[in-house]
Amino acid sequence: MGAGPTTRFAPSGRCSLQRVTTPVHPADSHDLIRVRGARENNLRDVSVDLPKRRLTVFTGVSGSGKSSLVFATIAAESQRMINETYSTFVQGFMPTLARPDVDLLEGLTTAIIVDQERMGANIRSTVGTATDANAMLRILFSRLGRPHIGTAKAFSFNVASMSGAGAVTMEKAGQQVKERREFSVQGGMCPRCEGTGHVTDFDRSALYDEERSISEGALTIPGYTMDGWYGRIFRSTGLFDADKPIKDFTQRELRALLYQEPTKLKVEGINVTFEGLIPKIQKSFLAKDREAMQPHIRAFVDRAVTFATCPDCDGTRLNEAARSSKIDGTSIADACRMQISDLARWIRGLEEPSVAPLLQGLRETLDSFVEIGLGYLSLDRPSGTLSGGEAQRTKMIRHLGSSLTDVTYVFDEPSIGLHPHDIQRMNSLLLRLRDKGNTVLVVEHKPEMIAGADHVVDLGPGAGTAGGGIVYEGSLEGLRGSGTLTGQHLDDRARLKETLRPATGVLQIRGASTNNLQDVDVDVPTGVLVAVTGVAGSGKSSLIHGSLAREDGVVVIDQGAIKGSRRSNPATYTGLLEPIRKAFAKANGVKPALFSPNSEGACPTCNGAGVVYMDLAMMAGVATTCDECEGRRFQASVLEYTLGGKDISEVLSMPIAAAEDFFEAGEARIPAAHKILVRLEDVGLGYVTLGQPLTTLSGGERQRLKLAAQMGDKGEVYILDEPTTGLHLADVQNLLGLLDRLVDAGRSVIVIEHHQAVMAHADWIIDLGPGAGHDGGRIVFEGRPADLVAARSTLTGQHLAEYVAG
Repeated sequence: MGAGPTTRFAPSGRCSLQRVTTPVHPADSHDLIRVRGARENNLRDVSVDLPKRRLTVFTGVSGSGKSSLVFATIAAESQRMINETYSTFVQGFMPTLARPDVDLLEGLTTAIIVDQERMGANIRSTVGTATDANAMLRILFSRLGRPHIGTAKAFSFNVASMSGAGAVTMEKAGQQVKERREFSVQGGMCPRCEGTGHVTDFDRSALYDEERSISEGALTIPGYTMDGWYGRIFRSTGLFDADKPIKDFTQRELRALLYQEPTKLKVEGINVTFEGLIPKIQKSFLAKDREAMQPHIRAFVDRAVTFATCPDCDGTRLNEAARSSKIDGTSIADACRMQISDLARWIRGLEEPSVAPLLQGLRETLDSFVEIGLGYLSLDRPSGTLSGGEAQRTKMIRHLGSSLTDVTYVFDEPSIGLHPHDIQRMNSLLLRLRDKGNTVLVVEHKPEMIAGADHVVDLGPGAGTAGGGIVYEGSLEGLRGSGTLTGQHLDDRARLKETLRPATGVLQIRGASTNNLQDVDVDVPTGVLVAVTGVAGSGKSSLIHGSLAREDGVVVIDQGAIKGSRRSNPATYTGLLEPIRKAFAKANGVKPALFSPNSEGACPTCNGAGVVYMDLAMMAGVATTCDECEGRRFQASVLEYTLGGKDISEVLSMPIAAAEDFFEAGEARIPAAHKILVRLEDVGLGYVTLGQPLTTLSGGERQRLKLAAQMGDKGEVYILDEPTTGLHLADVQNLLGLLDRLVDAGRSVIVIEHHQAVMAHADWIIDLGPGAGHDGGRIVFEGRPADLVAARSTLTGQHLAEYVAG
């Protein structure tokens, strides 16, 4: 890709031309990102040259090494080198990044990562605060709002109003002088709900069993056991009798247990702080967004806490003063509640030269929302409620209008959550970023997204240890004829089924009005595969999750991220390790706890991690294989116990496919374990080892692991939210087979999906629309897929017809 000498012809005299050769400047010759010998995760000495200022798409089956090359190697090294430009003092406050396992990286530019990670574990984070749109609105209202109530802080629901006065001591002319000072801060926070928009009430029966005493374990709050420090503190407060049943507490004792202000105590010679249960729960549990909670904490909160819209601010989070200041009859609370497409229209109608730059910036930000397909959101939408695709596109907002060039933008499946109608728009946005002189790297599975690439890099040939190599790089046409797994399936098309299953009954939804739904009535057939379709924001999730998810016998498999540390692995996450530990214990006549790397059997040197971590302050930490256990994670004595000729460390290092055969028959036969392994194999995870840390799994692998784990739940109705996320074209057919097996086993399966292969394979389609936000929320079609294709009456019908015809 490097340029050679430039030849031009200059006039020489009247009739002849003189050849002038201008050498290329060395600075213009760096047109490639060169990777040599990349070995992160499963990469096998990968070397590749990537053209700069082009759109490169990375393809391959899930687990083939795409993310390892793009994110863990190229983007990680770029960010690490940028961090190293800061002083060591500043680096001490930044996340430490280790150098990727690669021989050489050349030609890197600043990398901006736009990934699928959910936004905002903070209950106060909204779409407006996450994109700075709220900050601009606050300034706008502080300048133009009438009556004028103060600075931008007066419109912030994160700033409380406060005032105070007192004496301050200062030194003047060599003497100490006391002066009286006063201060006041005018904030916008609603004092009743403290800026959260809702108030909480507690069901005390979910906090404690009043028939028992504190010492007897009356508290039923997760983590509040009497065996540890909580027990010592509660027994030593002196504020109530810990040996008396709670029902016999006096009013003073009960108030101290539930509402006591932070109080300093000395317990066993150690200074501690005791606080009542309810303020403690509010700080430790309710300060987080519900979606970010661990499952058992979320279950407790759902059981113990009732959330109601704040009656004082009506859920706007703002106090009366902030709501009273208006521009053309509209308050900042009204503006944040508007659909963003409507808010953009309102902002365009404002003409005020004194704030012209501010209005221009706000218009560009809001127009970016509409352009990227998120015009149906509102700025007061909690960011924790956004889907993975919505969160990723929201992160893109701040980059669309950026003046930066020669930047490397890295995207992780930007088509997630997008209807086929919106994918073309996403393609054009990526090309716009490229055309400004940026390098765009995209990890993607959708053929429509791959089609927009200037350069394609296909990894494989398989996944896990069978992948990690580059099997093709070049143009899209070359990929089609390459013979790789991606090339073979690039033009795959699922056909409409000739024989449809008959419904066994219906699930009735009546008067659904959650979010943008407009009093929807629909019958969802049971005993069949139902696809719920529509553009992003049309109301699909609101209809299904809002109306059916909480019913008895319903199993919901959503897009929520898997929670787990580097100690978590497929065996622990799915519950597979439990029957294996018991079988080892029974076969050897010892305790099951010996066969857990997190319990008694753990290597004492590395505490069962297999590696020893060395923290080097502002430098990247170093992880070295434990010398004691050689990475096996267990004590040597534990490894002497075997089952079927293998010790526990050998079992955890087995791929799922091999483990399925191992536990199916013979001495190691464990039916409970084999049942889980079959489900893991069904979702295409046969290459993943039982002990592989969850933190090393790709997004698609984690999604399928969650699917396999929850398929074991006993339910009559399964709701799956975009199960094709992260799936390669070749794996979609396997997923359809899995869905068929669930239906054939007597279950009802409802799939919220954008992938046309799933739509074509469904027995029944419910299509919402016609648009997004207040332009959607209605049923625009319900019936057989063939009828939707024939009618072509909706956007989904038009794209599905093109798909099956192609």
